[in-house]
Amino acid sequence: MAHSWSNWSKTVTATPTEVATPWTTAALETTVHQALTQGRRLKAVGSGHSFTGVAVAEDIQVNLDNYTGTVAFDQQTGRITLRSGTRLWQIPQFVDGSGWAMQNLGDINQQSIAGAISTGTHGTGAAYGGLASQVVGLEVITGTGHSLSVSQEHEPELLDALRVSMGALGILTSVTLQLVPEYDLRTVEAPTSLEGVLTNWEALNDQHDHFEFFWFGHDHNVQTKSSRRQSIQRHTPSPLRRAQQWVNQELVSNGGLAVISQLGRRSSRWLPALNRYATRAWGRSDITAHWSSAFASSRRVRFNEMEYALPLDAIPEVVRELRALFWRKNLGSAFPLEIRSAAADTAWLATNHGRATGYIAAHQYFRQDFGDYFGQIEPILRAADGRPHWGKLHTLAADDFPGLYPMWAKMSDIREQLDPERVFANPYVTRVLGP
Repeated sequence: MAHSWSNWSKTVTATPTEVATPWTTAALETTVHQALTQGRRLKAVGSGHSFTGVAVAEDIQVNLDNYTGTVAFDQQTGRITLRSGTRLWQIPQFVDGSGWAMQNLGDINQQSIAGAISTGTHGTGAAYGGLASQVVGLEVITGTGHSLSVSQEHEPELLDALRVSMGALGILTSVTLQLVPEYDLRTVEAPTSLEGVLTNWEALNDQHDHFEFFWFGHDHNVQTKSSRRQSIQRHTPSPLRRAQQWVNQELVSNGGLAVISQLGRRSSRWLPALNRYATRAWGRSDITAHWSSAFASSRRVRFNEMEYALPLDAIPEVVRELRALFWRKNLGSAFPLEIRSAAADTAWLATNHGRATGYIAAHQYFRQDFGDYFGQIEPILRAADGRPHWGKLHTLAADDFPGLYPMWAKMSDIREQLDPERVFANPYVTRVLGP
């Protein structure tokens, strides 16, 4: 029976010929071995939160919704091994009361751990890498039918190849994370001038554990989000603080954004005024929360997204170029640009490989065409030595990447070894990695 599947933003659809829903590692291994025997292709899918076709399965779709939970948790070392379909929002439950925490998270926690690391998902913080940087071990079933177990201690080079690989080298069965001592996060959101942030961009990243800003392209001001880690405080938020959180999350971030998106969809001429209003409406907040709830925000208004990773020090100049573009062509979106940072990583295809990184993400309401908006922004990001997020929209193909990734040729060699028959290929993987 045909099964129709679509990603979160409804831009990608697929009708796999078969859907496998393994509960155990043995069942997952059997699914892979049967596909190999029959000469078929298969692709694992988690939450479907990528905007690209990275998880599209044209033949066998391996749905990991039931393949979740803890495999092992060493509370002495702070290492936890999770089944690959485990969602990010589930992890705090597994470590609750242990004194351990994840080092960093993004602002969305619906993804599976395998999907998040495989596409290079990240949060912000100049001293912290993406989610893949927390990975110290992996188990994977390759395109030759073999199961591999790699770690920082055993085959660290292969671990660097596998940590961010778009599922092109095999299906991950488990992921081992290195946790850190738990912490609270004090987060301050406040409006300030765009030029002030650009002038002090690197200093602001140095001064805070986590820093990012949101900029509606037709406004002289931005909304900053600055966080510092601190020791755990056992406290219950006051009714006033809970109300403030609700206003920021639901009334402004979701309800207000939905209204602005609908108005912007009706007429692009309204966007400059809507942009300026949105920044003012965001307001100020100062909230301290446990790490388990401090990073993620609810995202109820659907959108499409393009994001590029640039050298950290290139961000101010590139944002100024974008400002000139927006004002010259009255180009814009009802969504703000999101600008973040990350430390360098050694994963071969991590977008922050080998360099301190700044990220610029552009969003467009999912009911609007994103082609013109993204199409005019992308050349500016590419010209700044930008690398696109593997799970977000871009136009690059295999020939564009050797100059962007020093380990590109070695990755091709590893792929030839682990999936010579391209069992885990699909149109998107073939486009970016080659046939």
